[in-house]
Amino acid sequence: MKILITGGSGLVGSSLTKVLLGMNYDVAILTRNPSSNLNIKQYFWDPSKLLIDEDALIGVDCIVHLAGTNISDNRWTKKQKHKIYSSRVESAEFLYHKIKELNIPLKSFVSSSAVGCYGTTTSDQIYTEQDHNADDYLGQLCTQWEAKADQFINLECKVSKVRTGIVLSSKGGALPKMMFPIIWCLGAVLGSGKQFIPWIHIDDLCAIYVNIINEHIPSGVYNGVAPEAITNNEFTCIIAEELNKPLWLPNIPSWVLKIIFGEMSSILLNGSRVSSKKLIQSGFQFKYLSIRSAINNLI
Repeated sequence: MKILITGGSGLVGSSLTKVLLGMNYDVAILTRNPSSNLNIKQYFWDPSKLLIDEDALIGVDCIVHLAGTNISDNRWTKKQKHKIYSSRVESAEFLYHKIKELNIPLKSFVSSSAVGCYGTTTSDQIYTEQDHNADDYLGQLCTQWEAKADQFINLECKVSKVRTGIVLSSKGGALPKMMFPIIWCLGAVLGSGKQFIPWIHIDDLCAIYVNIINEHIPSGVYNGVAPEAITNNEFTCIIAEELNKPLWLPNIPSWVLKIIFGEMSSILLNGSRVSSKKLIQSGFQFKYLSIRSAINNLI
């Protein structure tokens, strides 16, 4: 099976590529910047300019679409929002038209999505895949993102979407950023601390993609989050405990974060519980069921 990964040099993409290569899959990545330092087949593409090395698509069985500008890199200016949208939505649209144009008999299209589809809100509701997407910025972004993935059904292709939470890894992402101030004894809970953080260990997320690719679980939409619901306050305290560091600073007020990050602060100050029940019922087994086991492993 030939697997083509967009965003293959990113946090999730690089980890998934390593796992798949270890399982002897034929793996290649699409990248704007091919590098001789990567021991992997690479093909150039620049979806913003509608450019792609068409050789990448010849004989491909499965595309894993992980491309996307990090939503927490910069303030959500109009320019940044377009960049976030284009890197996810327009890139998927470009792939669809190329696969159709070249008449590639693609078997499956697996797309990343985000639990942000349920909205940046804190509530007692436990969201499942059956719930409607929210009308706020992230909700609308995910709706359009997933709609582009669903287009591949028109090509008689199996489509899956993984609505991912906060990915925990020692090699990047949210965890090192959260650990840094705590290591220097400057850690603090954000806002009320009552907002939930839907999370998942990088190894479990890669395992979800592998199980979808090899059809050990049916194609469909899944919440890529661990079963344990945890708040920002609990998360921060557990990291501090595992690092054996004190938490002596008061909570960082919401208004401070809003001034610093603008609209983007909503993803720091809000968060609801998200269910992974469908994934578990499909037969998937999590390796890291608790945040403490995940943090202990990564630290």
